Amino acid sequence: MPEQAVDANAAMRRYWNTVAGPRWAAAPGSRERRNRESLALLLARLELEGGENVLEIGCGTGALTLPLAEAIGAHGRLVAVDISEPMLAVARQRANERGLRNVTLHLGDAQVFAFEPAAFDVATSRMGVMFFADPTVAFRNIGTALKRGGRLVFACWGPLAENRHWLVAYDVAVRHLGPPAPRSAREPGPLAFADPDYIHNFLNAAGFAEISVERAHPTIIGGSPAEEARQSLAMGPTARLLDEKQPDEVTRGAIARDIEAAFAAEAASREVRLPGTIFLVSARRPG
Repeated sequence: MPEQAVDANAAMRRYWNTVAGPRWAAAPGSRERRNRESLALLLARLELEGGENVLEIGCGTGALTLPLAEAIGAHGRLVAVDISEPMLAVARQRANERGLRNVTLHLGDAQVFAFEPAAFDVATSRMGVMFFADPTVAFRNIGTALKRGGRLVFACWGPLAENRHWLVAYDVAVRHLGPPAPRSAREPGPLAFADPDYIHNFLNAAGFAEISVERAHPTIIGGSPAEEARQSLAMGPTARLLDEKQPDEVTRGAIARDIEAAFAAEAASREVRLPGTIFLVSARRPG
């Protein structure tokens, strides 16, 4: 395999193994609570009946893996792939604790991973597919793993402007640090698929048919304002801005305090609950 293909996602592999992955693996419960409603929406869209062969892309710490394994049952098979060893270690532990025998976990980059060809009824992901260096190449590779007529169903984030759970903290950070350096809106990251037309274009180029992108509006279920401030500083657009700007500790502390105050102003109770926008994407391998 050419070296450039092997290293197609080298930057994301480094990021998810040395920065984001350890942060996420340190507190999977709070992050999964935030995305509880989006997970339920995706599971409903999958319409699994039991016995399916399922491929999960970007399984992370197993938030989707566990309910998928339960939905397909003992006669189904789930193969899950992730680029982050720290997150995959948590998923392995959780699968083992539940005694799941229908799950196989792999460390790998789905853009170039050698999937078993034409083996799966469904390929799916919850917020795990927006990090490919080349989405067309990645989804073409994923498509080879699907049976003829097999389905692709995934959830991804909508635009930043429609996700206030991120925007509250991000606006505070921008006031302190200024905007990020100019970059492509399609650069790999949480918001890379925020344009439905872009999703249609790369899935069509990857050979998929019957492409649908549906907006959904789950409530993001946060913790206290202090917890949400810590979350914002660790993951998402605000964390990426801080990683880019590298503010000193005094400035970082001021940002953290202002973010906590901003979330406190949004909270109607002890928990911060804010609206979000995700896309539920479905497509099919022609058959």
